[in-house]
Amino acid sequence: MGGEPQNNMSQLSRVLRMIQFEHSVFALPFALGGAWLAAGGIPPLRDLFWIVLAAIFARSAAMAFNRIVDRSFDATNVRTSNRALVTGELKIGWTRAFVFVCSASFVASSWMLAPVCALFALPVLVILLGYSYLKRWTYLCHFGLGLALACAPAGAWLAISKGFVDGWWLPLWIGAGVIAWVAGFDLLYAIQDIEHDRKSKLRSIPSRLGIRRTRFLAAVLHALALLFWWKFGDLVGLGVPYWCGLLAVAALLVWEHALLSGGRLDRIPKAFFQVNAWVGPAWFLGLVLALHSPQVS
Repeated sequence: MGGEPQNNMSQLSRVLRMIQFEHSVFALPFALGGAWLAAGGIPPLRDLFWIVLAAIFARSAAMAFNRIVDRSFDATNVRTSNRALVTGELKIGWTRAFVFVCSASFVASSWMLAPVCALFALPVLVILLGYSYLKRWTYLCHFGLGLALACAPAGAWLAISKGFVDGWWLPLWIGAGVIAWVAGFDLLYAIQDIEHDRKSKLRSIPSRLGIRRTRFLAAVLHALALLFWWKFGDLVGLGVPYWCGLLAVAALLVWEHALLSGGRLDRIPKAFFQVNAWVGPAWFLGLVLALHSPQVS
């Protein structure tokens, strides 16, 4: 019995490494943006606490579930064959329990925010977990991932507002940008697995369109993301700080695509985990500064 707590901690450490827990930063800035928008500034700390927890639990459940259902494909892919569930380093039963606990904690966190949030928690959970199966059925799987992350700003806005009050549609513009942004970088990331996806008959857009057309489509989607976020800023009447933040986002996206120019596909991890990771924080910083600026109408 004495070794059981230590073994559980070891399994927890492995599952957190597997889901790259530190990359929760991808969705969190947009969730916080929805909260700041609804509050018109700093949200109540209690609500902020539960929003952050809900976002972390939601992503953790989705990532771990994805690793479970994809483990047979991961085993045949050179890039992913060393994942802990494939090698047996991480127990499947323990990972399933982790998904269950994170899913239940997400629902509980939603309930702590507002009953209306709890009402939407289960449908959102279906989207988060269901994404893992999309590549088996549709080439639109990349947009499914975008939709999963796009739930965050609207959910956080609802958590602060406690209901559908005036302006409920504004965070949908943020979410539209998130869908385009996430689908764009997921397309670029999936280029790494073109040959594996073709052999395994998985429906990824890169396996269908090839590298050049996939990169072009990703660039179009990122331009659309900027357009949606521009429209959001215009509708809210945000001032110079927001536009500076959006300009920084545009520069990051251009840099991300420039890294892959000339067929440098070995730079995909850098473009994804280093450059792309700053898009959310740059956008959120611009929003926060604008909301605290007297220029907001």
